[in-house]
Amino acid sequence: MPLNPAQVLPAQFFPSFDVLNPRVQSAPFVFSSPHSGRTYPADFLKMSRLDPLTLRRSEDCFVDRLFQSVAQLGAPLICARFPRAYLDLNREPYELDPELISEELPSHANSLSIRVAGGLGTVARVVADGENIYRGRLPLAHVLARIDQLYFPFHRELGRLLEETKQSFGYAILVDCHSMPSSAMTPGGALRPDIVIGDRFGAAADPRLSYLVRDEFQKRGFRVQMNRPYAGGYITEHYGRPPRHTHALQLEINRGLYLNEMKLEESERFGPLCQTLHDIASELFQSVPGLFEQRAAAE
Repeated sequence: MPLNPAQVLPAQFFPSFDVLNPRVQSAPFVFSSPHSGRTYPADFLKMSRLDPLTLRRSEDCFVDRLFQSVAQLGAPLICARFPRAYLDLNREPYELDPELISEELPSHANSLSIRVAGGLGTVARVVADGENIYRGRLPLAHVLARIDQLYFPFHRELGRLLEETKQSFGYAILVDCHSMPSSAMTPGGALRPDIVIGDRFGAAADPRLSYLVRDEFQKRGFRVQMNRPYAGGYITEHYGRPPRHTHALQLEINRGLYLNEMKLEESERFGPLCQTLHDIASELFQSVPGLFEQRAAAE
């Protein structure tokens, strides 16, 4: 008998995502924000040994708001409502941690990935700074309910948005939006660049697209790196299929550009960054069709 989500998961997680749709989609882009969910129900907080602020340090804080204007420009934006500390959409569906789950894992689980080894599987065991989230182990049925009721609906909707975009424009471009700490999370950690663009070293997107995005940031004074330290996670790898006319980029934004990282509050730079991202998206929406027309002519 299927699990009743109301018996397992907090009711506040339904619906599990929001989609900001344009009146008319006029650009071949889809934006996603899988790690910016801010719904922390009391049931989840009771399960955790951590305070809410510590849990929130795993969030890509306010990234959904940074990019919400893309819907006004003509592209959809899908955002998770639940937090990354509860379920990570940028993982395989069954990257399950044997140290977290109280029963034997199903045969289809991937318990050997580097991410699981670090405690950051589909259901994370630790937060970003390595502290354990839970007071004890979780029942397998509860973990599977999160995946069935939250993970798969989000990915079905993301897949639908990309397929409809490809049908309308002949190709689709996914921009998977994230944020990163301003410095590496180690003692004396080095400062991070402003922007990291990940395309799985060219496997997930046409390199000309990646360089075009890079150039738009650089000409506005941002320090940009390609694929280091982030080349793109599961979403970029899974959906980025250039031979099938679907391209995916992971975009990491330095939190120091818009956030008080200690209090997790907007800084005075939040509004200006929103406007800059709006301007960059607008420029890309105008210039990318020409790029792909040149590619089609060359082929």
